[in-house]
Amino acid sequence: MLLDDALDQVDLLAVVGAHHCRTARPIGRVQPVDAPALVSVEPLDHALTIAAQNVGDLVDLAPLVAEDDHLAAQAEGGLLARLVAQYECRTLIVTQPDVSFLPLHRRKIKIISIFTSDYLLHELRSFLLHIQFYGAARTVTGSKHLITTELGTKILLDFRLFQGIQTDEWNQEFGFKASKLDYLILSHAHIDHSGLIPRLVKKGFEGPIYCTPATADLCKIMLLDSAHIQEKDVERINRRRKRQGRPLLDLLYDTEDAEKALSLFQTKRYGQPFSLNNDEVDVFFTDAAHILGSAAVHLNIKDGGYFKKLTFTGDIGRPEDNILRKPDTFPQADFIICESTYGDRLHEAQLDLQKHLLRVFYDTCITNRGKLIIPAFAVDRTQELIYALDRLSSEGKLPRIPVYIDSPLAIKATLIMKAHDECFNPEVLSYIERDGDAFAFPYLHYVSDVEDSKAINDSPEPCIIISASGMAEAGRIKHHIKNNIENPNATILFVGYASPNTLGGALKRGDKSVRIFGEEFLVKANIESIDSFSAHGDHKEMIQFLSCQDPGRVKTIFLVHGEYDTQVAFKIKLQEAGFKNVIIPAKYENLKV
Repeated sequence: MLLDDALDQVDLLAVVGAHHCRTARPIGRVQPVDAPALVSVEPLDHALTIAAQNVGDLVDLAPLVAEDDHLAAQAEGGLLARLVAQYECRTLIVTQPDVSFLPLHRRKIKIISIFTSDYLLHELRSFLLHIQFYGAARTVTGSKHLITTELGTKILLDFRLFQGIQTDEWNQEFGFKASKLDYLILSHAHIDHSGLIPRLVKKGFEGPIYCTPATADLCKIMLLDSAHIQEKDVERINRRRKRQGRPLLDLLYDTEDAEKALSLFQTKRYGQPFSLNNDEVDVFFTDAAHILGSAAVHLNIKDGGYFKKLTFTGDIGRPEDNILRKPDTFPQADFIICESTYGDRLHEAQLDLQKHLLRVFYDTCITNRGKLIIPAFAVDRTQELIYALDRLSSEGKLPRIPVYIDSPLAIKATLIMKAHDECFNPEVLSYIERDGDAFAFPYLHYVSDVEDSKAINDSPEPCIIISASGMAEAGRIKHHIKNNIENPNATILFVGYASPNTLGGALKRGDKSVRIFGEEFLVKANIESIDSFSAHGDHKEMIQFLSCQDPGRVKTIFLVHGEYDTQVAFKIKLQEAGFKNVIIPAKYENLKV
């Protein structure tokens, strides 16, 4: 029966031309091909003897190898390898699986084991198109999704840095071998999507990394910055651990690893098609409008003689972004991997954005004479804040209080954004034409030098400090928060999502105390949020993004990049919009498409 199942799967994969197997049960859906399958047995048992006689285009190897007790050892260059080449073999059915068969598997030979039922199912799964969700599964941070095609081509979508407390183990181990991957496709440059790429390369990945030109430009600064931060943070933490007699932390990757990773990047413009593995997979990007250069990824994958169309949304932007263009529509997909960060909420009205920002500014800096500290992602979010403050300054509404952009990365990102104004919406382009520069106004100071950054903390004067990172997990922002967290006149203003297991998440949640650099601090500063600054679409905007699709033709939507309760709420909204089959994968879940 196991052999019947194996042969049935081979037929379904259009490899074996056959009419029936030993039970005389019709197999059906047969697409005969010129290449035979090879049956190897040790020894040749009754079931396989009958199968070899009754199933067309199967070659019985048993008489040729009957005296060889270690057929698997022949896989690399011996008798079996020569026979595989002679018969142009596409499939090998074995009763004794062995790691020595791996060289044949790497040559795209399907190896099916009929050893046990469970093992068979495990083996067969590796020869069907499937997706395994290694990150951002029922959580927001850590985007990492592995597609394995029928021919065994492995395509990784994003490779995240898990951000937050107690995530070191998640970053150390991937769940698969880096050297086995063929391609990496990157949706955008945010660290929770790209930040572990240097470690992937450090562990043996050597394939191409595809993304848009703006994403590549941003990764050049962001990955090197991430490496630098890790080097400094681990050095500081290990000094304390050494004094305490505790084990030292390992470095995820260093600057050299980041530079090696950047050498693998290959850029493709929006709408520019490219192919993987000799046209097995066709790919192109469309603008997701999440951050500069962000893309939805569209894959047309050959599978069983047909094409399956898979879309990975990446992070979905907003149709009325303050700086970027609207998200592009995209062709009909069969399967969609869809983000769900804000799947259970609506953002506050965009018209109230500047008013809200101005109110917090006056309460903190004018009334309380305190510091307004804004954790912000160096890319996109910081530029949105600068643009909003620039407009307030142009309208004469911003008092003469210094505004510090205290992030070397944000300064570099601002220059990159200026270089990619082709991504800007018409309103920003018009404003630049009138104002001359959307990212410069009186009392705005870009701070690169670390001593200048320390001087901001030493000054008692009210000011606005915008610094990375947005979740307050790394960079200079942690120092600014540490120095002001117990000051009741200060305000920490969050302008977007912060994962619950991060410092920012703890503060937004209302925790009464937090740990920063290993020390406990009482939260006495005011905590505020402006969610309308978010670069993620809310549930209506995400459904609007998907409105270019015919829901009846979408076989499955896989929800990722969201907290589980949020995903459950979004799943209901998607089903109400006509998308009937919505799945919320668990971490490591492996699903056939």
